[in-house]
Amino acid sequence: MAIETGRSRAVFAASPGASRGRLHAEPSSPTRNDFRRDCDRIIHSTAFRRLAHKTQVFVYHEGDHYRTRLTHTLEVAQIARSLARALGLDEDLAEVLALAHDLGHPPFGHAGERALDRALQGFGGFDHNAQALRIVTDLERRYADFDGLNLTWETLEGLVKHNGPLTTRDGKAFGRHAAQGVPAAIRAYCQLQDLELWSQPSAEAQCAALADDIAYDAHDIDDGLRADLFTLGDISSVPFIGGIVSEIQTRYPSLEPARRVHEVVRRVITCMIEDVIVESGERLRTLSPRDAAAIRHAPDILVMFSPAMVDADAGIKGFLYPRMYRHSRINRVMGDAEGVIRDLFAHFVGSPTELPEEWHEGFAGLDDGARARRIADYIAGMTDRYALVEHARYFARTPELR
Repeated sequence: MAIETGRSRAVFAASPGASRGRLHAEPSSPTRNDFRRDCDRIIHSTAFRRLAHKTQVFVYHEGDHYRTRLTHTLEVAQIARSLARALGLDEDLAEVLALAHDLGHPPFGHAGERALDRALQGFGGFDHNAQALRIVTDLERRYADFDGLNLTWETLEGLVKHNGPLTTRDGKAFGRHAAQGVPAAIRAYCQLQDLELWSQPSAEAQCAALADDIAYDAHDIDDGLRADLFTLGDISSVPFIGGIVSEIQTRYPSLEPARRVHEVVRRVITCMIEDVIVESGERLRTLSPRDAAAIRHAPDILVMFSPAMVDADAGIKGFLYPRMYRHSRINRVMGDAEGVIRDLFAHFVGSPTELPEEWHEGFAGLDDGARARRIADYIAGMTDRYALVEHARYFARTPELR
């Protein structure tokens, strides 16, 4: 196996040459393999560009140095490629899944998602993962021969289930979809191209999912410190972080505060990546999968943290949840942001002709559910600042979100 060196392809790596193909057949590219081509299609998509002006935690005008959905996505892609390279996996597939994983987020992050989910109750709700699938299979209109980006089966499969299977083998939804079932958009697409919702994701998709966790932990520490939501002394109460801070203090006792923070963040990322490589390498050696299909049929996820790092990750998230994600300042801003999305949805329901022409064309012939979904699609595609501009057009008062 190629786990130690990361220089050759493992037998269980996804292979672009053995891809299950695209929904719409296309001539192969003379210069790019199919997974690299998928990466390029994501990068050139409208939805990807919009990530530059969509909230991660802080809205766009709070400061130029906070993460946006785009900068977060690029960090995830870098980490995913590092993991894939070390484990002998396909780097391009890991990268495209990282690049695409947040495409379905509406403006204002999870606040926007909550607002749209409530607005669509009775019509299937709103799920950012299902929305990402709709974007890449339908809503992007760039090609003469088909709607969407016509990505490979492996990319679509990993996009839908990078966090694990969505159903049992007999089709029963479980996990976060147990209550409401698998989103309708995912079920509908699987009628066209079966994404095998019951099986494990590819090892490359598992890399992208864990890279997302690593990036979140590291950059939310950085952004939270920058925003003065907590201090380095505060987060040193998390044993994993405290150990890193202590090592830096011992080696660099006179290091200025800004460099100390950067050193902490750098070491968090490095420690987590190295932990995943060692733990996942052991799991892969134990299973000894003979091909990519064996990864999908494995009893559990294989690209994972060690038990000790699982505890460290839980400690970081346990610290950040009340001090950052539920900080009174963040709660107030996100509450106002939910109101912006709620107002826009109600306005367009009552005045659909205010939608751009291409969005209200044929609107009268749709049923209530299809109308609501179209309005949600339009709003979900907005950037933070465009949502605020649109709100100011129709309402006397628009919150500043500061």
